[in-house]
Amino acid sequence: MSFFRSSLSRRAIAAAVLALTAGGLLPLTASAQQQPAAFPTKPVRIITPFPVGGGPDGVARLVADKLSRAWGQPVVVENRPGGNGFIAIDAFKRGAKDGHDIIVLDNVHLAAYPALFKKLPYDASKDFDALLPLFKTYFFFTVATNSKYRTVGDLIADAKANPGKLDYGSWSVGNPVHLGSELFESATGTQMEHVIYKETTQLYTSVATGELAFALGSSATAGPLQRANKLRFLAAAAPQRVAAFPDVPTVSESGGPKGFEVIGWNAIAVPKGLPASVTDKIKRDIEKGLAEPDVLEKFKRFGYEPFPTTRPQFDQFVATETKRFTDVIRKANVSLD
Repeated sequence: MSFFRSSLSRRAIAAAVLALTAGGLLPLTASAQQQPAAFPTKPVRIITPFPVGGGPDGVARLVADKLSRAWGQPVVVENRPGGNGFIAIDAFKRGAKDGHDIIVLDNVHLAAYPALFKKLPYDASKDFDALLPLFKTYFFFTVATNSKYRTVGDLIADAKANPGKLDYGSWSVGNPVHLGSELFESATGTQMEHVIYKETTQLYTSVATGELAFALGSSATAGPLQRANKLRFLAAAAPQRVAAFPDVPTVSESGGPKGFEVIGWNAIAVPKGLPASVTDKIKRDIEKGLAEPDVLEKFKRFGYEPFPTTRPQFDQFVATETKRFTDVIRKANVSLD
């Protein structure tokens, strides 16, 4: 009889607690509260505007492999090159808005195009949250091995003595190499001619043969010819000497303007307005993968450097880059419309 009373009492108490909880008079325990949905719950797509085989594509695939292992879900890279990156961006905008579609963008997409185009098929401030940078790479002033220029100071002196006659190259209007060269003209008070090439291989071959006075190039793009002793790195457009090229002086060390930098970087962006639990997980797990030894070793091969930042630091960096690009674009009167 006592067992029956005890059981009834426990049931009555449980029913009373349930009624009070349902009525909002007692809080639910943490385990009973609705927890955020797990992420990811299905395959994740990394959309990239870069072609298969290049350095940015290689980094995207490294990230995809690390995330696949960490998340237990397939993470695939989808290359959508062409159209100034707009093809990839359109695919991203039409994709999942819950974090299962993310995109790789570079400094041009996020910081330069808003000033280069009067009308863009995207709004960098409304369509994306630039979550974290994947890497950074500095550019070098490249010249032919037998070039008469031994320092950046030599190049500047020749440009001033022959205004409009020295030419440099890039692969399009508005890319970091072109805008970096425009910035160099502005910083040195020189005037030079911009020559556009369809392919980077053609560009740096023309530097090697002496058809072009110089071109800015990264380790990934100009490095093969430099290692083959067909190009010479005159100086690094970096705040200090690049670790992989300790014998190459900085621009300021080579007689150029102090503090002159030309940097390239790629970043992961996600749809605007994702929950912090999702963005924090994506950022944390990518950062963890990028810090692994095999990734760092491949970065050295690509000539890339890690670029760890907090979200506020990266937001400020993008804002600074945007202003820098906007200033040089307006001064040079460059437009892609």
